[in-house]
Amino acid sequence: MLKKQFLDYLQKERNYSLLTIKSYAGDISDFEAFIKSIAVKNNFTNISTKEVRMWIAGLSDKSLSEKTINRKIAALKSFYKFLQKTDSLKINPLASISGMKIHRKISVPFSETEMQNLFDERLFSEDFEGARDRAIISVFYTTGIRRAELINLSPPGIDFHKKELKVLGKRNKERIIPLLENTIGFINKYLSYRNELEVIEDEDFLFLTKKGKKIYEKLVYRLINSYISRVSIKHKKSPHMLRHTFATHLLNNGADLNAIKELLGHTSLAATQVYTHSGIQELKNIYKKAHPRSRK
Repeated sequence: MLKKQFLDYLQKERNYSLLTIKSYAGDISDFEAFIKSIAVKNNFTNISTKEVRMWIAGLSDKSLSEKTINRKIAALKSFYKFLQKTDSLKINPLASISGMKIHRKISVPFSETEMQNLFDERLFSEDFEGARDRAIISVFYTTGIRRAELINLSPPGIDFHKKELKVLGKRNKERIIPLLENTIGFINKYLSYRNELEVIEDEDFLFLTKKGKKIYEKLVYRLINSYISRVSIKHKKSPHMLRHTFATHLLNNGADLNAIKELLGHTSLAATQVYTHSGIQELKNIYKKAHPRSRK
């Protein structure tokens, strides 16, 4: 009951995305299973900080990454703050719990050459799926949108006259992103195939499967991984890496960091800088080569 109330609160009052709510629900359920395994009579309101630390230690023993563990801790902290706010408990067992220190790894974006090779027409079949996949990859690379945002794009969200894309981001925040001519061309070619589908069940969504249904997360991940594997040997080949590449290439070519922040839909500049670390490194290299004092 308490969990359901919390999830309803996230959706109706905090406007969290369904993906985030699903993630929170899973983390809280996992914690509930853990405290029940310690003692059958345990519930959310009668556990102590000691049990929470035991749970974190168990997550660490499972070799989960610090980032994953911190996400679970954040979900639980949010849940227990809600319980305090609604007077469901007096003492918060997570009040003194801190997240784990993350040893940040620098993600290497795809090079401009790799991205150019990716759009070689020979990589894409001349059919519905080939046109769809090329349009999806082009939208990712030229707009920097998130996977969930792409999956939920709607045909009316594209303004072909203004060359703009309307995106519904986290917490239902809407933003407008410019569209390049070649991306518009790829979308139009895909739409010509889309219009020929015998059945379209999910008319409100732009990108569909051959059966006319809305595309899903695993499908998007698989197709990105498959195509990029043909042009890059980098370890990470995900939709998120295309977002990272988008931001880095803009920065490398002189775009303002605040402009990139708006395009990505970030609320803080600090979040944008995470994506552009490698871009900043590239600027440092250019600076060292270009500044007269660096040659002495």
